[in-house]
Amino acid sequence: MTLDEAQKQVDEWIRTYGVRYFNELTNTAILMEEVGELARIMARTYGEQSFKEGEKKEGLSEELADVLWVLLCLANQTGVNLTEAFEATIQKKTLRDKERHLQNNKLI
Repeated sequence: MTLDEAQKQVDEWIRTYGVRYFNELTNTAILMEEVGELARIMARTYGEQSFKEGEKKEGLSEELADVLWVLLCLANQTGVNLTEAFEATIQKKTLRDKERHLQNNKLI
């Protein structure tokens, strides 16, 4: 699935089942909530924190998908074409950083 297809699929779902998009501010808050849930899993899986007894230890893919869902919603409702935006970001990073990371002794 391409980013364009994902944006269209989210839009179709919202129009069919979601009635309408939550407003941009609400979706931004939901995005922060989802990123927090992702951060919790990352801190416990790859960081020094541990899961509480009985706490769900899976869910990384689910939380990443939840973050993507809300990003797609925000892109749709603000008129951002994520394919174009992502391609521009890759170009920007390549121009800016094409030598920087290769010369970073911390990464070697």
